[in-house]
Amino acid sequence: MPHQSIHNVENAVPNAEPVIQVSNLSKTYHLYNKPQDRLKEALHPFRKSYHHDFHALENISFEVNRGETVGIIGKNGAGKSTLLKIITGVLTPTSGSVTVKGKIASLLELGAGFNPELTGLENIYLNGTIMGFTKEEMDSKIDAITEFANIGEFIHQPVKMYSSGMFARLAFSVAINVDADILIVDEALSVGDMLFQAKCITKMTQLMEAGMTILFVSHDIHAVRSLCTRGIYLEHGKTVIIGNAGEVVDRYINDDQQAVNAQLKEIDRIKQHEVTDHIDFSGENVPIKVALTPSVQEKEGMTRHGDKSAEILDYAVLDMQFNRTNQLVSKEDYYIQMSIRFHEDLPTFVATSTLFSLDGEQLLAWINTQDEVDFPPVSKGDLVVVTIKINLPLKQNIYKLGASVEFPTIPLLQHRFLDMIKGIEVVDVKFESPSKPFHSTFYSKGEYLLTKITKEDTST
Repeated sequence: MPHQSIHNVENAVPNAEPVIQVSNLSKTYHLYNKPQDRLKEALHPFRKSYHHDFHALENISFEVNRGETVGIIGKNGAGKSTLLKIITGVLTPTSGSVTVKGKIASLLELGAGFNPELTGLENIYLNGTIMGFTKEEMDSKIDAITEFANIGEFIHQPVKMYSSGMFARLAFSVAINVDADILIVDEALSVGDMLFQAKCITKMTQLMEAGMTILFVSHDIHAVRSLCTRGIYLEHGKTVIIGNAGEVVDRYINDDQQAVNAQLKEIDRIKQHEVTDHIDFSGENVPIKVALTPSVQEKEGMTRHGDKSAEILDYAVLDMQFNRTNQLVSKEDYYIQMSIRFHEDLPTFVATSTLFSLDGEQLLAWINTQDEVDFPPVSKGDLVVVTIKINLPLKQNIYKLGASVEFPTIPLLQHRFLDMIKGIEVVDVKFESPSKPFHSTFYSKGEYLLTKITKEDTST
């Protein structure tokens, strides 16, 4: 028999000590082709097997320290929810062990732990009782829970009448207001409206700053990158990588785009469509300043992937005198230039340059098809230089640039990445002068009208 164990220890521990320890954890299900096969297997005199095994989790091990926020990412069916259910004690493992030190508040599935016949208020007390709180202790928490949930008079109605958004509001409000040591959240928050999701993120940030340990599953990889100290990437029940949240998210994105590329290669090429005969900047003569041989230098934090049907040889930011520079001035014009070698015949292609904040959030993208410019066919072996004239409406900061060459399998919707480099260049954007700053992320000129209202106007 495989060893099964889940331990829950309530004693406080020093900050350096793990509060969640998962060791060699596996979960296997027996799957049957027909319902009667289960009975046939149970009654067979020679114990003939009628099932096949499905490994939801295979040999998963990691630790979460007190005060950490750890995000779990992966595609549907990767084992994320199964892992959280085992940690919270909803499921038992087939083998391995989980040790939890502290009280857990969990939000796993929409409405889990709620009795649909009871009112929202009655369910608050029910959940509190399940977690070991007395009625008097829950009395002191009711105001905070109902205020955060903000579902009005529905708090006195049976929860079977609730919308999915109301469920999410009440469930999350209970989970964050019961003074737990560890908060575990699945994708249940995705059903809430945008304002409520923002409210939840703000509350989770406050809990993180207060030292709460948070473990959550999310398909919002930007939230994982910005909120989490570490990430866990699961695929088919196995650990792909555990580490710094940014590195884990980058690996997940790279793997996902590689998989998309492989699928798109099987799709028939789009019919060649009309292209512009000549592409320039209103007759400007643009010199070539990039190298025509492979010259992209590896940098810390740079990632690169694609199916290698094309290769970005060199990339440069040029000022209006066509000099290379990475010291830029906000609101000024510049050129981006890249040289590309093609290793495949293509009816057209897309060249993209992207700008990211240092935390990895994409802020700007310059894409020829986005600007309704189509590029002509290219042949295997062709060398092309693309020049893009841009403006930088950005606040003062340091940014990362990226570049990609893509094939539009479904124009403007689905592209196959031929070569994509994130972090190909780092640029420092300054204001023209300290006396002319702006305080938003982007600069956009507005027109203003001031109408003065007199006392006589307000009295009528």
